[in-house]
Amino acid sequence: MSHLKYTDPALQALHSIFERNLQDWKKEYPSIRAIEIPNKDFLYCQGDRCTDLFLIKEGIIKLSCLTLQGNALTLALLRQGDIIGCVHNDSADQVMEESAQALGNAVCYCIGHDDFRQLISSRTDLAWLIFQLMHTRQRRIEQKLRTILTDSVEQRIVATLLELAQLFGARCTHGYSLEIFLTQQELADLVSASRSVVSTIMNDFRNRGFLEYTRDQICINDAALLNAVFIKA
Repeated sequence: MSHLKYTDPALQALHSIFERNLQDWKKEYPSIRAIEIPNKDFLYCQGDRCTDLFLIKEGIIKLSCLTLQGNALTLALLRQGDIIGCVHNDSADQVMEESAQALGNAVCYCIGHDDFRQLISSRTDLAWLIFQLMHTRQRRIEQKLRTILTDSVEQRIVATLLELAQLFGARCTHGYSLEIFLTQQELADLVSASRSVVSTIMNDFRNRGFLEYTRDQICINDAALLNAVFIKA
């Protein structure tokens, strides 16, 4: 994932601070450790009890949940520098409301809740960055819910593909080559639509030259795709 770009300065700053101070923090906060998550394995599942926080060091983590009706809802795709896990300070044994799954191999730093609370209490700059990132993530989820209610499936697919290109893409001759491959079911989960509808729209986009995809890669002609469908602001 060497080509992943930071579009959020707070994300870059948090990752840099953590990497720069990691060895010293390990001595002071013994719960800090690196864990590897193989492709498709779960860091934790919805309903699990968790007392740790996780900072993504490498790879991509998908947050998802099952609704009461049994439908899958993909909440976010997170990357290097993002933090997930137990953030409530009123529970020593938090039940997780979502699942965290690796898309491709991933590595996360794990830190116990108490150690994390002491760490951010002693580093106000770190606490502020984390607050900014949590706020940004919440706004993205709220925007996602608004688009589900107001935009067509085609518009939601265009918006999602363009966002993925910015977050997980590398420039290529077509526009962007995604360094993350999503199945049509995973893309359908992201836009809250059925796989059959997403498959029809994706095939139409490919026939119109807006994108190309194989078993391992999606290439997006972002300029053509942006003009394909009017996306509401």
